Amino acid sequence: MSSFVVLVDACTIFSSPIRDTLFCAAEHDLYRLRLTDEIMEEVRRSLVSERGLKEEAAQRLIDIVKASFPDAFVTQYESLIPVMPNHKDDRHVLAAAVKCGAQVIVTQNLRHFPSRLLLPFEIEAQTPDDFLVHLFHLDPEMMVRIIIKQAGDLRKPPRTVLELLQGLEKQAPIFVRLVREQLK
Repeated sequence: MSSFVVLVDACTIFSSPIRDTLFCAAEHDLYRLRLTDEIMEEVRRSLVSERGLKEEAAQRLIDIVKASFPDAFVTQYESLIPVMPNHKDDRHVLAAAVKCGAQVIVTQNLRHFPSRLLLPFEIEAQTPDDFLVHLFHLDPEMMVRIIIKQAGDLRKPPRTVLELLQGLEKQAPIFVRLVREQLK
């Protein structure tokens, strides 16, 4: 199992293609996924309010994630929240990352995690694209297999690998380019 610990922020796992790719990479031990109940609650609320997902469907997704990654959930980080130096809305994320010894926070919201404030904790904030590119360079064949399997598992609606890559491209353009080059 990888010893590389990564906390994934809610804004990153709101998007199903990115979420599925990140979670599949964790299932293949390319990194150790970390989450919190608070992060997953934020995902659930956003899926309902912004995507119009029914409450039951959003909760089912949260339950699946919890069942799939029972050891990923960080607890007892709440006492650290008030002393975290980053943006107040994301202090809980940094507190959880510190508590679990994460090396990376994967987030779309880098402005809430300035590197100068993360440096004392030896944590780096990366976009999903940067992180997926890192994983690709660690094991390109595995990342391509993950994408192929991910596309094959999609049923509603079914997607080809190229359609899946199109769905990932907005948030992970460099990663998508690398995968496409590997597929040639």
